[in-house]
Amino acid sequence: MIDPTAIIAADAQLADDVCIGPHVVIGEEVEIGAGTRVGPGTVIRGPSRIGRDNQIYQFCSIGEIPQDKKYRDGEDSHLEIGDGNVIREFCSVHRGTASDVGYTRIGSDNWIMAYTHIAHDCSLGNDIVLSNGVQLAGHVRVDDHAAVGGMAGVHQFCSIGSHGFVAASTKLVRDAPPCMIVAGQEGNWLSGVNEIGLSRRGVAPPTIVVLHQAFHLITDLGLRLGDLLEKLDALAGPEVQQLVAFIRSSERGIVRRRRRRHGMES
Repeated sequence: MIDPTAIIAADAQLADDVCIGPHVVIGEEVEIGAGTRVGPGTVIRGPSRIGRDNQIYQFCSIGEIPQDKKYRDGEDSHLEIGDGNVIREFCSVHRGTASDVGYTRIGSDNWIMAYTHIAHDCSLGNDIVLSNGVQLAGHVRVDDHAAVGGMAGVHQFCSIGSHGFVAASTKLVRDAPPCMIVAGQEGNWLSGVNEIGLSRRGVAPPTIVVLHQAFHLITDLGLRLGDLLEKLDALAGPEVQQLVAFIRSSERGIVRRRRRRHGMES
């Protein structure tokens, strides 16, 4: 199941049923799990560990050295990819750097569409959707079940909370809270609760109602952070508590401005 035109390093570890397409290059210290398929023209560098049942389409660059001027040859730099991911055409995923934890990590069951870039030291959870042309700068974290629209760009060190949705063409410069929709090219704003995404994940309507209450509290810019957290703590439900924990841990600050009608913002 390895095309004769593929170039495989001697120490690469490939499960017996891995499928390697034409003109693929697999470098040293690469491990690929059972059932994974690698499309034509893809290059995978190590140290990289890729799990089971992934589909990597043609012309991807996986595990290349980071685009970081601080990176030095030979430093501790790794990539880990879980199971069941779909990585479409022309995606690039870079390894981590010693200035962070040394790892770029992608979880399982993610859908990563064409031309997406995942930079060094990013950390992605599970069941995430990155639409065409998404650009994640270094050190970005994306939590489980989040989605990012096409051509969105995420500033380094930003985080996107679980079940959060970042709209297409957004330039995200602050943290996107869990369960909320964030948009805006020149300045980020919240446009509501990610009802569709939450409903698809089986979140009950009463919980979504409570999240709407949380949305109104977050977008009340008259509330100082301490008062906001106190009022959010009074709301019930694990999703709200997850939201509180996200806000407390945010280093860049969360998006709080609300999109008003007729294009005005508060």
